[in-house]
Amino acid sequence: MIPLDEYKMNLGSYQEQLDECRTALNPEQLESEIHALDEQMGAPEFWNDVESANKINRQMKQLKQKLERFTKLRARFEDLKTLIEMAEEEQDDSLVGEIKTEDAGVLENLSALRLEQMLKGPYDASNAVLSLHAGAGGTEAQDWTEMLYRMYTRYCERRGWTVRELDILDGDDAGVKSVTFEVDGENAYGYLKAEKGVHRLVRISPFDSSGRRHTSFSSLDVTPIFDDDTGDLKIDPDDLRVDTYRSSGAGGQHVNKTSSAIRITHLPTNIVVQCQNERSQIQNRETAMRMLRGKLLELQEREREEHMAQIKGEMKKIEWGSQIRSYVFQPYTLVKDHRTGAENGNIQAVMDGEIENFIHAYLVQS
Repeated sequence: MIPLDEYKMNLGSYQEQLDECRTALNPEQLESEIHALDEQMGAPEFWNDVESANKINRQMKQLKQKLERFTKLRARFEDLKTLIEMAEEEQDDSLVGEIKTEDAGVLENLSALRLEQMLKGPYDASNAVLSLHAGAGGTEAQDWTEMLYRMYTRYCERRGWTVRELDILDGDDAGVKSVTFEVDGENAYGYLKAEKGVHRLVRISPFDSSGRRHTSFSSLDVTPIFDDDTGDLKIDPDDLRVDTYRSSGAGGQHVNKTSSAIRITHLPTNIVVQCQNERSQIQNRETAMRMLRGKLLELQEREREEHMAQIKGEMKKIEWGSQIRSYVFQPYTLVKDHRTGAENGNIQAVMDGEIENFIHAYLVQS
């Protein structure tokens, strides 16, 4: 007998999970929404309002991607069923390898789809702005911050997201003191919010001639980013202090020789945002204002959650900026998330952007 019992048992579990995904996703509703948007896009006056047209295009793309992921997963599940039936009927053990591959593929895609359906927060579908800041520790902490910047860039590349650097302050001798970058991709904030907090590095520092082990810290802030007409938030211009300064990063003669960089301070909350990597002061200001809106809306949501916790009589701990994860390079190699207990001993893979298991564990627990 061909060893198919394990795969046949998996089929029942996959079918149950597929049914749950179908109920949550509602493919018929998605098709209806796509059809309605398609009719809007076919109207002669559709492109009269370019900004509105672009938003509808993005919405259409997202709906089609959701439907396509489910359709492909369902087709792959049916292929797996057919392969198992063929192998069983014909007692053809040459199909076992293909069945194993298809089974792993169905499981991976099903897990990704179920994870995506956990993203139900009000801002989860938004793009995100990430800001890394080196903690105490001088060059070692600044080098660690640059390593994290590379890690998140690699993770975004793996997901097919676009990363755009907005502001960077280089370290004195190596690394970076701080860097702010925008991530453009479906559910970018929903996934990356799991990474917000302090990241701790333990290693023998290459900058210490005595070869001693150092502990360094870098903090990551993650905020959603919105278009100007998103939400009910109104920003009073009198509440803003706008400073201009000369850009310090790369960008050519124009960027470095004109005061095109923008720093905006929201006086009531003392929130500061800045952008220097756009081509003009106007563009830098527009980007900085979008960043400010995201931080203010996130602050509103945080205050609402804290208020609801008080009403319920709960002592809800919201760990904004607390240490979330340790990365140990010596004397052993281990990355451990302190919130979920998730671990990975392959530290090089993690630094190359393989952080999906940490994000998955956080979203499942939340």
